[in-house]
Amino acid sequence: MARSTFEGPILSGDNRFGPLRDVGYVDLAQNADLVLTNTTVNTAGYGGSSGQYVSNVTIPNSNGVVYTPSATTYPPVAATITADSATAVYRGYVAYLPVGSVINDFIVDCGVIPALTGSTGAAVYISNGFNTGTTPAYGTVASVSVGRNTVTYTAAQIANIQATTADITQSQQPATLSQVVFNIAIAGSGMSGGPTAGKMYFTVRYTQADGQLGSATTYPYGNLD
Repeated sequence: MARSTFEGPILSGDNRFGPLRDVGYVDLAQNADLVLTNTTVNTAGYGGSSGQYVSNVTIPNSNGVVYTPSATTYPPVAATITADSATAVYRGYVAYLPVGSVINDFIVDCGVIPALTGSTGAAVYISNGFNTGTTPAYGTVASVSVGRNTVTYTAAQIANIQATTADITQSQQPATLSQVVFNIAIAGSGMSGGPTAGKMYFTVRYTQADGQLGSATTYPYGNLD
């Protein structure tokens, strides 16, 4: 089976011309399922480890790199994920998006609340980098519960999700990428060992922006033939 890639948004509609043209963007999505007790890299549900977040770029879950956000620094600098301590344990998932993407929503589902010996609760901070709860760029789940959790937003975060920032600089085209990081922060007192429980399901749904949509002279307006 052949594999193909493309650069640009996916368009859909059934009336491609005229004043009632209804062509628009199709939503894109990236997601990962994390089982925090699974510490075997490159397996389904791998949940990361101390100082190590997860990516599913290679499918199944593998070790992911979270970069320190910068639109100019090359090569990009990997962020240091805080190692497990007696008071804070971090796990997470990183997704890479086209710059300028419009985020439509985040889905944060929980099957089993993240926990370990001595823990008292967990939160999720959604940002463009590693974040421990200090003004995350995109949204927050203040207290994780079983089921579909509500992500809350400040006015600044609502503004941020209208266009993702350039966070990773690379040598090839496109020269920059955005990153979205779901940071799970498990808090407690006298915590020890690795997670004893935790099943989290993360999805980011977004639209890849294209300033040419609506132009009568530039693709992708109308038919290609």
